[in-house]
Amino acid sequence: RSLVVVHFWAPWAPQCAQMNEVMAALAKEHTQVTFVKLEAEAVPEVSEKYGISSVPTFLFFKNAQKVDRLDGAHAPELTKKVQRHASSSSVSAGSNDSAKEDLNVRLKKLINAAPCMLFMKGSPKEPRCGFSKQMVEILNKHGVSFSSFDIFSDEEVRQGLKTYSNWPTYPQLYVAGELIGGLDIIKELEASGELDTVCPKAQKLEDRLKSLINKAPVMLFMKGSKQTAKCGFSKQIIEIINSTGVDYETFDILEDEEVRQGLKTYSNWPTYPQLYVKGELVGGLDIVKELKESGELLPILKGEN
Repeated sequence: RSLVVVHFWAPWAPQCAQMNEVMAALAKEHTQVTFVKLEAEAVPEVSEKYGISSVPTFLFFKNAQKVDRLDGAHAPELTKKVQRHASSSSVSAGSNDSAKEDLNVRLKKLINAAPCMLFMKGSPKEPRCGFSKQMVEILNKHGVSFSSFDIFSDEEVRQGLKTYSNWPTYPQLYVAGELIGGLDIIKELEASGELDTVCPKAQKLEDRLKSLINKAPVMLFMKGSKQTAKCGFSKQIIEIINSTGVDYETFDILEDEEVRQGLKTYSNWPTYPQLYVKGELVGGLDIVKELKESGELLPILKGEN
């Protein structure tokens, strides 16, 4: 019944080394917890099975069942999750109050995670109840830009949000952190024509991709950021561009699944990283390496070619 925490890491990522130090400290504090390190790229089938697309990622197991995960180098969040899962179920009334307070903080963050947040059963692509399906259809029909949270993925959120918002059923729609209501309310707003004024409109994906590509003269779409690349290819391309001294901006495709999938189709280029200059695709790591070797990279980055 003990807790097992698995760290999927990579030797080339400095943030993983930092998180290994955090794990070592946690291991001393929580002797009943088992901490395991797995090199993500050395066990591709395991990484694929658990959807590990970046490092560091932490998976939490209890009774051989996955109970939680944490993506990224967030030491305070890792500490909090280990404490929460390691603590026994027999909590005192005092710590129960603080747990309730922590949950409310978490719910507030989730509600404000996007301008328009839908708490539903399942996902927009795979709704798992008729009411959630209808809600998604209405929002999509009106071109509403929204993010969603699957309440089946977290029982604590599922129960806690009912009390927090004083609304007993799902789906629940929030705009700018305020509860709008459930399906019946949304249907009424649609019928009265108010829905279009209440909910933020979605920018068409193609328009969004165009504006992102043209956000800076040199734009790099990659896994991670300039400071912390989250894959070996992204790390290599950043080192090459940095060596030219040219200014550039980056976009982390791991933060936005819509952009990650959409840009592959838009640019007809199936992999990342992708480098753009003045809105035009230059290519990926191999092309950038070739351009560097031929001496063409700097003029291209400066827009001279």
